[in-house]
Amino acid sequence: MSTTSLTSRLPVPARAARLREALLAAEFTADGLLELLGAPAYAALARSETVPALRATRGDSSLETLVRLFLLQRPVSRARAAAALPLAECLEDGWLVPLAEDGDHEPGGQEAQEVGATVDIRPYGGPDGQDWFIVSDLGCAVGGAGGIGSKDEGVVLGVGGASTTLAGITVRTPVSSALDLGTGSGIQALHAAQHATLVTATDLNPRALDFTRLTLALSGAREAELLQGSLFEPVDGDTYDLIVSNPPFVISPGARLTYRDGGMGGDDLCRTLVQEAGERLNDGGYAQFLANWQHVDGEEWQDRLRSWVPRGCDAWIVQREVQDVTQYAELWLRDSGDHRSDPAEYAVRYGAWLDEFEARKTKAVGFGWITLRKNAAVASGAVEPSIVIEEWPHPVEQPLGDTVLAHFERQDYLRSRDDAALLADHFTLAPEVMQEQVGLPGAEDPEHVVLRQNRGMRRATKVDHVGAGFAGVCDGTLSAGRILDAIGQLMGEDPVLLRDRTPQAIRLLVEEGFLLPSA
Repeated sequence: MSTTSLTSRLPVPARAARLREALLAAEFTADGLLELLGAPAYAALARSETVPALRATRGDSSLETLVRLFLLQRPVSRARAAAALPLAECLEDGWLVPLAEDGDHEPGGQEAQEVGATVDIRPYGGPDGQDWFIVSDLGCAVGGAGGIGSKDEGVVLGVGGASTTLAGITVRTPVSSALDLGTGSGIQALHAAQHATLVTATDLNPRALDFTRLTLALSGAREAELLQGSLFEPVDGDTYDLIVSNPPFVISPGARLTYRDGGMGGDDLCRTLVQEAGERLNDGGYAQFLANWQHVDGEEWQDRLRSWVPRGCDAWIVQREVQDVTQYAELWLRDSGDHRSDPAEYAVRYGAWLDEFEARKTKAVGFGWITLRKNAAVASGAVEPSIVIEEWPHPVEQPLGDTVLAHFERQDYLRSRDDAALLADHFTLAPEVMQEQVGLPGAEDPEHVVLRQNRGMRRATKVDHVGAGFAGVCDGTLSAGRILDAIGQLMGEDPVLLRDRTPQAIRLLVEEGFLLPSA
């Protein structure tokens, strides 16, 4: 059965609500799958290993039928399909197709005894317990039957790790307008529809817009404005309160695959996207992207990214991973299935990637998150922009939307306070922060103290005895200056010197979320 050729006719969404009812009635949901398959088979399916799931779906329940049809993409009998779905409607609307006698995924006659799915439908749990469905090309949903590995230029992928990462870091305050740029199968538009009055989704690939329409309809979400075109071209001069994009950020020689290759040289697509986003944001609006960027000989990667930040915006950029050019090339050659091609052809393609990097003096590629916030005070020159660029490869706890929002609120606070004002303010220790003492067993005093966050970014920072004592008594009752005066008396240190040297440490603890300014 073919899983990589593009379906010529996609389903029509007019009666998607009827199909949704049948899927939910059979418990074809994220929770239902986990209960049916069990954790090992469920995890194996996420690795595109289907044998455990096939063994777990040998019965004749409606849920097992749906898993075989839409996730494992195996043919099922008409009788089994009719027991699980409104079969006539699904055939007429194009969700299912009669199969040829040999079971190949080519349409057979209406008398065919087996049917197969025309698209991949993956249950997806929304942030508030919603039961959603992501629709994509056959064999192209991560956790679907065939993995990705498709060489079809216009293929539309399902939800994967990058998609869920972006959804998790996105600020989810209610907004009037949101733009999902490069929508793919519509996962970001689906999330945005829960808190945006108007959602616009764009993509260069017209099939992606069709899949987004299917995803929204099958998930019971409102329709979105769907526009075809590259980057911001389709939206003219419109501005938005929220812009999100998981763009085709792969830095590759050429543009073979629309879903991943940007078609511009090096990291120019990501740079262009970030630089043009500023003028598309309303004041106070956020633009959030996943991106790749080059590490170039003779240039600090932080300086490269700082130059991307548009005028009038604050920015928080987090580098999550760095790969050398050989690791990076191998990752994306495997993604496109080239490692399974003729060895000589593979070597040529591998060489082309290395030639591209050598020509651009690229030694490594970084991956991470970019968040912009439009700030009228920055645009007017009243305050300097806050541009934080950091490397954080450690585990975090998603979702991080509230963490992103709090980051910019803390930056606003710190910009408004000189040292005297800071010492006059009151602080509380963030509720998720724990204190760890590190030292030899039996020692009277620890060698050092670590403050550690158990949520959000899960940061950890080493503090001295003054910092540990200060954080430990921050309950909002006393001002920072009064606390330092008391610590100075207890430790026999000059309070004036403490007040002089400590504000920078307090700023760092506030910036990283260990201390919270009291209301």
